[in-house]
Amino acid sequence: MLMTVLDGSIVTVAMPAIQGDLGFTPVGLSWVVNAYLIAFGSLLLLAGRLGDLIGRRRMFLAGTGIFTAASLLAGAAADPGVLIAARFLQGVGSAMSSAVGLGILVTLFTEPRERARAIAVFSFTGAAGASVGQVLGGVLTDALAWNWIFFINLPIGLATLLVAVRALPADHGPGLRAGGGADVAGALLVTSGLMTGIYAVVKIEEYGAGSAHTLGLGGLAAALLAGFLVRQTRAANPLMPLRILRSRSVAGANTVQMLMVAALFSFQVLVALYLQKVLGYGAAETGLAMLPAAVVIGVVSLGVSARLIARFGERNVLLAGLVLLVGVLALLTRVPVHASYATDLLPVMLLAAGFGLALPALTSLAMSGAEEADAGLASGLFNTTQQIGMALGVAVLSTLAATRTGSLTEAGRPAAEALTGGYRLAFGVGAGLLLLALAVALTVLRRRPAHPRESLTMAA
Repeated sequence: MLMTVLDGSIVTVAMPAIQGDLGFTPVGLSWVVNAYLIAFGSLLLLAGRLGDLIGRRRMFLAGTGIFTAASLLAGAAADPGVLIAARFLQGVGSAMSSAVGLGILVTLFTEPRERARAIAVFSFTGAAGASVGQVLGGVLTDALAWNWIFFINLPIGLATLLVAVRALPADHGPGLRAGGGADVAGALLVTSGLMTGIYAVVKIEEYGAGSAHTLGLGGLAAALLAGFLVRQTRAANPLMPLRILRSRSVAGANTVQMLMVAALFSFQVLVALYLQKVLGYGAAETGLAMLPAAVVIGVVSLGVSARLIARFGERNVLLAGLVLLVGVLALLTRVPVHASYATDLLPVMLLAAGFGLALPALTSLAMSGAEEADAGLASGLFNTTQQIGMALGVAVLSTLAATRTGSLTEAGRPAAEALTGGYRLAFGVGAGLLLLALAVALTVLRRRPAHPRESLTMAA
């Protein structure tokens, strides 16, 4: 998980160096990110279900191996085509390993307190890994070369494989032929639908939301995904049994996550752009400025969240986390052109602790409503909605920010003021998305009793 998240954030810092070294065009450079996102986001659901059928351990090992080998290819790339192909393969490997990761955790840790602690560690690597990646990306690019942002995955990947072979128990699913064979048609429909939809979303900034390109591909993606849902009601062995969506916990948690991740794109990416383009921070300085957020997220998710979930329940902890995150983006809507880090930005970084509360609680809720046989599917679905939320956040919030910046520039405002105005609009819309997530959590997610204390359980 750490390797996957690091790879997603570490690349953004090194993009200018990659462009200068390999001769990417501005449009072509976006495919260093898009090739990974499209492969990763579109294959998660398929990989999760296949993990349930053929064994999650086998899927995890294969995915980690593919990702590690693709990282070597990416670091050694000497032209744009090779790097884009390597990034696509990295996305394939990430989808295979990430899709079954949560499924492995919830089947290994069945006792509520143990599971809460395991999910807290898992969530920490996801929440804090992005900030660590920005710091590491800046340091590696400045000190060595951009190639090392990919080479750093090699020791992590090899160590993961060695530990996983010994630590993960063998599990044998029912096989691809169980229940009438694998749903090949469903797999083709959902993979092509998600791939088309994600491609349409990531190209909105280039073509525009109302363009024939965006609307045409969006309509095609919707038709393919609708066909997939119809297919799931008729297939003998459906790729995604629709019974999983009957759980309020699963459906509600995935909806909340999509909204939350879309909103927090404005924090994870637009704050970094604000620091560099408005305040003039360098790559390494930007990573260090955002490091307090990673620290508080880590402290809360590892040291606090499991105990709070055990005492108050997942839903209440999720609500508290969302309230703190609304505060993060509300403060950012007031960020000035000439900001002081100590007074204007550090409080924002500290309030990001809400992510350390929200994500573990949300993960527990999303996995609690799935049967053990569907653990890989539930894990893949949770990761899929995360990627869809991220893609929507990138497309919608960055487009709004750019449009607002353009209108302020045309009105004669200075560049820094125009950029800040665009970012403020995106932060405000992000805060609105978080309020919507809060409303969904309040109305859809059922109030669940807190986990009983171990001492009371033993006494009973």
